[in-house]
Amino acid sequence: MTHPTLQPHLAPQADWARLRVEHETLYTYSVPVEQALHVACLRPLSDAGQALRQFDMAVHPHPAQHHTRTDSHGNSRAHFALHAAHGELRVKAVSEVLVRERYAGLQPSQGPTCAEVRERLRYRSHAPFEPASEYLHASPYVPMLPELRAYAAESLQDERPLAEAAIDLMQRIHRDFTYAPASTDISTPVLTVFAQRRGVCQDFAHLMLACLRACGLAGRYVSGYLLTLPPPGQAPLVGADASHAWLSVWVPGLGLDAADDWLDLDPTNACVPGLHHVRVAHGRDFGDVTPLRGVIRGGGEHTLLVRVTTRLLAEGSGLSSPAPRWGAP
Repeated sequence: MTHPTLQPHLAPQADWARLRVEHETLYTYSVPVEQALHVACLRPLSDAGQALRQFDMAVHPHPAQHHTRTDSHGNSRAHFALHAAHGELRVKAVSEVLVRERYAGLQPSQGPTCAEVRERLRYRSHAPFEPASEYLHASPYVPMLPELRAYAAESLQDERPLAEAAIDLMQRIHRDFTYAPASTDISTPVLTVFAQRRGVCQDFAHLMLACLRACGLAGRYVSGYLLTLPPPGQAPLVGADASHAWLSVWVPGLGLDAADDWLDLDPTNACVPGLHHVRVAHGRDFGDVTPLRGVIRGGGEHTLLVRVTTRLLAEGSGLSSPAPRWGAP
C-alpha cells in the first residue's frame, strides 16, 4: 500500500494566519412567533492552536434574556429568549481568529499503532478514566454499523501507525464518494450515504467517524469554517463561503504541542486542516454543535437564509510583528 500523500499544509509558507468570519442567519416566519428559546454555538474555540481575538454576536429582535456557558465538550454556547412577537429572527456572529499551523511537524508513519490505541481505549474495570473514550461510542448521527467496520478495516490494520491509517481512510472516502450539494440533509442516515456514495461535508465527517468508532477508535466531529479562495484576478464574493465540517481522531503521543493528541482530517477535501480551517466547536456529532437551534411558539412556515463570509486578513511566519498570542483572549 502506498504511503499517503499529504497536502501542502504540512510544509506551509506561513505558520499563522488571521481570519475574519461573518456568519449571518435569517429566519422569516409566515405568522409571528410569540415566544422563542434558542441556543447558538457560533463562538470559535481558543486553545494552543487557535486564538479568538474578537467576537460579537448580534440578535434581532433584541432578546429579553441572554447568557453564555461552556458545555461538557468545551464549546461556548449562547442561550437567549425572545418573549415579544416577531416575524423574523436575525443572528449575526463576527469573529476574528488567529490560526496556527498545528500539523507542520506531523510524521504519519510514526506514533502508536491502531492496535495500541484500541487497547488504551478498551474498558477495564477500575482503570483511570480516559476522556477520549467519550468519542468512542455510537451517537445519534453516528451509529455502529458492520458495513462501515468492514470498509474501514482495509485502512485501520492493527500494526499500522494510526495517523497513517486514518489519513489513508480519509483519502479512500474522498476517492470513493462524490461531493454533491443538496443530495442529502441532516436527517439522511449514514448507511444511506454509504450506499449511494455521495453527500456533503457533514455526511463525510459522520461516515468517517462511524468507521473509526466501529473499529474501536475515538473520533470527534468538528464544526467550523473553511476559507475558499476565488480564481486569480477575481474578487471574493460576500456570503459565498459556508459552514464546514470535518473530524478529529485521537492519536495519543502525536508529539505536536498545538494539536493536543487530536489529528484533524477533512475527508471532503482530502487534507490535514491547516491555516484556512477555523474551528468553532467539537462534539460527538452534528447534534452537539448545531450552529443555531431552538423551540418556538407560533411561526407557521419559515424560510431560512444563511450567509458566511470568510476573509484572510494577514498571514506570516515566526513570532515577529504582529506576534500571535495563543489561547484565550
